[in-house]
Amino acid sequence: MAGNPFHLAWFLQGSSVQAWGEPWTGHIGTTWRQPELFLDMARSLERACFDYLLLEDSSYVGESFGGSTEIYLKNGIATPRQDPSVVAALMTQVTSRIGIVPTFGTYAYHPYLLARLVATLDQVSNGRIGWNAVTGSSDFAAMNFGMNGMPEHDLRYDMADEYMEVCRGLWGSWDTDAVIADRRSGVLVDPAKVRAVNYAGKHFQTRGPLNSGPGPQGQPVIAQAGGSPRGRRFAAAHADTIVVNAKGIDAMRAYRDDVRKHMVAQGRKPDTCKVLYLINPILGETMEEAYDRKKKRECMANDRLLERLAHFGKVTNIDFGKFDLDKALPDDVTTNGHQLNLEQFRALAKGRSIRETMASFNAVDLSVELVGTCDAVAARMGEVMQDVGGDGFLFSMPNVNRRTLAEIEDGLIPALQDRGLVRKAYEHKQFRDNLLAF
Repeated sequence: MAGNPFHLAWFLQGSSVQAWGEPWTGHIGTTWRQPELFLDMARSLERACFDYLLLEDSSYVGESFGGSTEIYLKNGIATPRQDPSVVAALMTQVTSRIGIVPTFGTYAYHPYLLARLVATLDQVSNGRIGWNAVTGSSDFAAMNFGMNGMPEHDLRYDMADEYMEVCRGLWGSWDTDAVIADRRSGVLVDPAKVRAVNYAGKHFQTRGPLNSGPGPQGQPVIAQAGGSPRGRRFAAAHADTIVVNAKGIDAMRAYRDDVRKHMVAQGRKPDTCKVLYLINPILGETMEEAYDRKKKRECMANDRLLERLAHFGKVTNIDFGKFDLDKALPDDVTTNGHQLNLEQFRALAKGRSIRETMASFNAVDLSVELVGTCDAVAARMGEVMQDVGGDGFLFSMPNVNRRTLAEIEDGLIPALQDRGLVRKAYEHKQFRDNLLAF
């Protein structure tokens, strides 16, 4: 492959019903129960040779705005959500190479249950499963699992460090060649290649071994999105790929440099973890058409100010409905949720009102602006990756529909391939091997 190739993935929000209300989504509001749109996405992204598709999730109905579920239910904001393990399993059955990465919260599963679930998914996919490991952020989600609320932010990561240790022990409780299926001797599993874990930590304990057998990859691919200082240390310790929303090339480079330093400090080789940056490319047959599309999306975003504040409040645990939107967010407002999001909001505000800040809190551009023809956007992606140093991009596009998929698969990807910037075919059969191919 010519040039400096980079990796591609897609950050897919929730269930397919979240496309409701967007143009070109047909009757998705009534057909979403059968996730055909998501299955079509998996097929399309595999034809485009994406590394993986990440299924984002949350396990509660939002009520952070005005102390009510009303705005979330009426507008379909992150609800309804189907269990990502089921959707992921369906995706694996209509694809053969692309990685599938469901999101599971460490607060919602005992480590044994999670390890067994992920190992099973890895088996039925022939080694193409990852796990987007999240610690949770919402007290409402915690309450759904019998807790009074989420533990303090940094404590959640301390607990998650131990959680990962348990899971890795369970995944390692079977050697990958433990199942020998020897007809002559009548032995299915070699007992010498299966071990108990007997883990007893501060927060978790389990006996083991798993009873599901080994996963084809041995250890599944771990994805993470640590943005806070503590989250970065966790990602550096455990992640094989990291999701990053950093604003601008300098911030993108700084994040990658920082997390790679943490990896070195923990004895890991930085090149074994791929850092992917969130993007939302806007394409047109001409530059004028592309910028016209961008302007329309910005207008649509500004028309949905309250919905955007409701969603922002959902991830930060802040009820923006109780504030005067024409005044600045009070300085004493903190979050036990996603700290980087609040940090970015405050950096942009600079004393401005909540309404003004959210209006300029770009809902269209993510890490960098990517607007133009397929060839122009492909060239810009190549320039950005050269400046940042690697490792790839994670598409996060709110307008998920088959038209958008066609524009990416049949427009942007060929332009990237012609420049030698992305693969034209998968190098390997399993997810981890493809992620480490370059």
